[in-house]
Amino acid sequence: MQYQVFKLIKQKGALAVEQHVENPHDSTLFQPFTKFHHDHHAIEFFCDYLRLMTLGTDNPHEVEALMDADLEAHHVHDHQVSHALTGLAEGFPALGIVAAVLGVIKTMGSINEPPEILGKLIGGALVGTFLGILLCYGFFAPFASNAKAIMEEEATYFNCMKAGILAHLAGYAPSVSTEFARKSLAPHNRPTFLEVETAVESLPPVSG
Repeated sequence: MQYQVFKLIKQKGALAVEQHVENPHDSTLFQPFTKFHHDHHAIEFFCDYLRLMTLGTDNPHEVEALMDADLEAHHVHDHQVSHALTGLAEGFPALGIVAAVLGVIKTMGSINEPPEILGKLIGGALVGTFLGILLCYGFFAPFASNAKAIMEEEATYFNCMKAGILAHLAGYAPSVSTEFARKSLAPHNRPTFLEVETAVESLPPVSG
C-alpha cells in the first residue's frame, strides 16, 4: 500500500492523493488493501500525514517529532486496557486472603464442633485463597499479557508506516521507502525482500 501511495506522489505530486485522503473509505487507492482499509486507526494515522504533505510539509525531522508525540499518546491510550487488567489481576490474591481470613474467623466460632464439620469450614476458607490465585494467574494476568502483546504488535505496525513516510519525505524512491518500512517490522512479521518485491510487481498501475 505504501509503495502504491508513494509511487503516485512521485509521479503526480502530493496533491494527487488529496481526494483519497479526504475520503479514504471510498478511495480506489486504498480499497485493494483490505486489512489496512478496514483499520480505522491505521487509515486515520496514515492519511493525517499524507494530508500534511498535501499542505506542503516536507521536513522529515519535524514530521518525525510530531509522529513520536502522536504514537506516544496512542500508546498510553491503548495500554490503559492492559494496565486495568493487570491491576485487577493483582487484586484477586488479596481478596482471596480476605476470604480465607473470614473463613478462619467463622471456623474459630465453631471450634467446639467435631472434626468433620471443622474440616468443611477450613476447606471453605481455603477455597477463597484458591479462587483468588486462580482468577489472578489463570485468567486476568494472561488476559493482561495478551492485551499488552496485541498493543505492542499494533505499535510495530504504526512504526512501519512511520518509517515509510519518513523515508519518502527524505526523498527516497518508493521501493527504498517500503524497504525502510519493511525493516522496521518485528522478525516474525517481516516479509522477505523478495516477497515484497513480488507483491509490488503484481500491483495494478497506479492512478490518481
